[in-house]
Amino acid sequence: MFSTPRIPVSLEFFPPKTPEGAEKLRLVRQQLYPLQPSFCSVTFGAGGSTQEGTFQAVAEIQDEGLPAASHFTCINATRETVRAQLATLKAMGVKRLVALRGDLPEGYHGGDFSYASDLVAFIRAETGDDFHISVACYPETHPQAHSPQADIQALLAKARAGADVAITQYFYNADAYFRLLEDMDALGLALPVVPGILPITNAAQLLRFSDVCGAEIPRWIRLRLQSYGDDLESIKAFGLDVVTGLCQQLRAGGAPSLHFYTLNQSAPTLAICEQLGLTPPHQAPLALVA
Repeated sequence: MFSTPRIPVSLEFFPPKTPEGAEKLRLVRQQLYPLQPSFCSVTFGAGGSTQEGTFQAVAEIQDEGLPAASHFTCINATRETVRAQLATLKAMGVKRLVALRGDLPEGYHGGDFSYASDLVAFIRAETGDDFHISVACYPETHPQAHSPQADIQALLAKARAGADVAITQYFYNADAYFRLLEDMDALGLALPVVPGILPITNAAQLLRFSDVCGAEIPRWIRLRLQSYGDDLESIKAFGLDVVTGLCQQLRAGGAPSLHFYTLNQSAPTLAICEQLGLTPPHQAPLALVA
């Protein structure tokens, strides 16, 4: 266990699709709350397809006494729908948003908002400083960006529009994160960047998803995962070692906090945080199970 100073953490969940999933997520949250997260975010489906479930989960987190951040996408949204959603969240007492463009549907030809920076600017114009706004960034470059330079310019546009902080896509190469910070510094872009952390528990799922979203899996990690085949315990133990080491590098390098993509599971995140010394003294180590 490491003894370096504690670093704040935040947690991300996705809205459950069934009553059973909702009940499981309530239990998962209670298991994770001893980490004392600074906030918990809830994802938003493409085109707002999970809005009801997202807002329900956000409301429950607020009722449980923790700040909740609602994801907020703008593809297929209008100024009127965004204005109404902002009013709903404000009435719920929500103070945080994660403002995103969202995935482009097939045949999409534009709308009221083309980029996340447009959404951020609109939220600021409508609500002033009522919301703390997080945006996304990509240490290994957004898969649809024309170049790394264009990608950093997109982040600069979001900052100028009024973003408070950026949260990264997950990654497993700390050098990519620190290179992003250097590139931002060269542009005079002083936006805090929180690393997004994805625990490794399922090799096939991770490799498949990473190939789609453009997250790089270093060759040595990919080969090691493939070598374990169906040995889930070895995959989880190796993943714990890799991600814990990554978090330690990021913490030592000055990352302001860590944002965990929990996948609505508690054990993987808790195991990493226990290795990092972020669990309370009375928190017993957990087995690496979902």
